[in-house]
Amino acid sequence: MCGRYVSPEEAAIARAFRVAARANPLARRFNVCPTDTVPFVRARAGSGEPEIASGRWGLVPHWWKEAKPPRASFNARVEEAAAKPMWRDALARSRCLVPAEGWYEWGPAERTDPATGEIVAAKQPRYIRRADGALACFAGLAAYWKDPGTGEALRSCAILTGPASGALAAIHGRAPVVLPESAYAAWLDRSLDDPEAARALAARAMPPEAFVHWRVRPLVNDAGRDGPELIERER
Repeated sequence: MCGRYVSPEEAAIARAFRVAARANPLARRFNVCPTDTVPFVRARAGSGEPEIASGRWGLVPHWWKEAKPPRASFNARVEEAAAKPMWRDALARSRCLVPAEGWYEWGPAERTDPATGEIVAAKQPRYIRRADGALACFAGLAAYWKDPGTGEALRSCAILTGPASGALAAIHGRAPVVLPESAYAAWLDRSLDDPEAARALAARAMPPEAFVHWRVRPLVNDAGRDGPELIERER
């Protein structure tokens, strides 16, 4: 899964996609959490050219009738996205890319209990990024919803995840689907409206050897903490 990640400053996204920066860009974030507002890249209506937008990380589908958004809708399992109503329409008609510098996963580890000296099971956070240092663009789904009571509009997004493989599988059983640059245009193409064909595109995810990872301190466990120290190697 992907429950925390590092979001780049919008200027870096604009450079990577050769698009104009927005008037009020979002800042770089080192500890993005579900329900935060995040930048993503979508195809502009009409021209199909990429543009930066932003929305809630946690998809609210256009047909949602409740006043409160759905719970735990920040990750979509790629194996289920074409069939499940929560994701199906977005997969067919409203795909996006969610740029990240990297993401965090918590893998199994052992620690010494300071009170007893015993070795106990623990969860060790690790930071994962592309080995070449380029932005990692998650295959994303986007939605536009209006509150049935107030009429207030909300953009939102979710990140597709798939079974982890290789070295990433030793950290966690699932990983975000990171698409290579060669797949960006096809993923954003508005003329592709077959959810099964879109799901097949996600199979073009970058292989595990394209990433590096290292242990980081448990600072990232605090959702309110943000800063470059979160991605520093644990010593």
